[in-house]
Amino acid sequence: MSEEHQVNGESFSTSAQQLADALEELKTWKKKVEEADAENSRLLLEKMDAENEKRKVQQETTELMKVEEQLAAEFNKRMQAIQEEILHLHNAKQDLQEKLQNYKEQLKSKKAEADSLQQRFKIKAQIPKKKMKFTHVDEQAAGESENGENVVLNTRAVFTITQRPSILLKGGQALITFEEEKVADQILRLAKCSVTCDRSKIDVKPHSLSLDPSVKFEVHITVSKKTIKFSNVPPIMAEERMRDRLELSFSKPSRGGGEVERVEYDSKTGTGRITFLNTGVAEDLVLKQKFYVSIGHGMEVNVAPLFEFQLRKFQTFSGVPKRTVLLKGIQDVTDEEDLQDHLEIHFQKPSNYGGEVESIKYVSAGKELTAFFVEDSAEVEAQ
Repeated sequence: MSEEHQVNGESFSTSAQQLADALEELKTWKKKVEEADAENSRLLLEKMDAENEKRKVQQETTELMKVEEQLAAEFNKRMQAIQEEILHLHNAKQDLQEKLQNYKEQLKSKKAEADSLQQRFKIKAQIPKKKMKFTHVDEQAAGESENGENVVLNTRAVFTITQRPSILLKGGQALITFEEEKVADQILRLAKCSVTCDRSKIDVKPHSLSLDPSVKFEVHITVSKKTIKFSNVPPIMAEERMRDRLELSFSKPSRGGGEVERVEYDSKTGTGRITFLNTGVAEDLVLKQKFYVSIGHGMEVNVAPLFEFQLRKFQTFSGVPKRTVLLKGIQDVTDEEDLQDHLEIHFQKPSNYGGEVESIKYVSAGKELTAFFVEDSAEVEAQ
């Protein structure tokens, strides 16, 4: 009995212990469940936050993609506009380059034309020295002195320059002038002329002439009797003092000077003009060509007369010599003089459509000759 109670007591004790352990384990599991629930809730919240963040990122990404597409569209549009502008500028550049090239060609042509015109009207000739003849006193150039006597202030000269029209006659060419225009016109209608020279024949081709314009003008030269030019005067002091020194020097009669009316001085070039009150002083000084002035340690200056030039009555003339024919393609089958005679004989015969020859000149191969023309005497008399 006691053993049974002991056994039951031990069983009860064991059951109680087991129950306590079970309860303890239950608490542990409850705690774990609570922790698991809390962790689950935290994970759910994190998941929700992550999903919200994901949606937000996706939305931002979508917006960024839309912005990127808009920017790409704008960029492409701008690039297209820039390419069109580049193409337009390229075309404009080509047009400008073409215009520039055309303008350069036009400028070159105009320069060549200007050079040709300058060459035509450029007159360069050695004019021989000639004694001048006094003709008259120009009343407009004369003044009146205090005692009522006329005093000539300036010396004037007038030169008439006439340029004779000319042509350069080259080897194998000839000029022939007929007495009548109709004969030259008949010859010019022929394509070629067969000229007999001893035992051979030569074919020559007649051509009309067109002369370059010639000019005629007057050169009026005035030499002052009161004003001279001076040079070789460097500015070694102030410009105003230089003028005073010059006036003082040129005013001294002991050096050949006289009373000065006006002084002009250019310090940059070291040149100037002196105008005297009376005539005679300037003429005497220019004959000496040198003059001593008291500037610094003293210096010798160059003096020269004052010339004034005027171009008047400039006229240009151009025309075609109606009685003259240019013959080309002439072969030297004989000497120059003999061939010229054969040409004159041929073109003087009416059977060859020729007529009376006034003058003829032939130039053989390898030579050149300048032929000058004068006004037709018949036309001059008619005028």
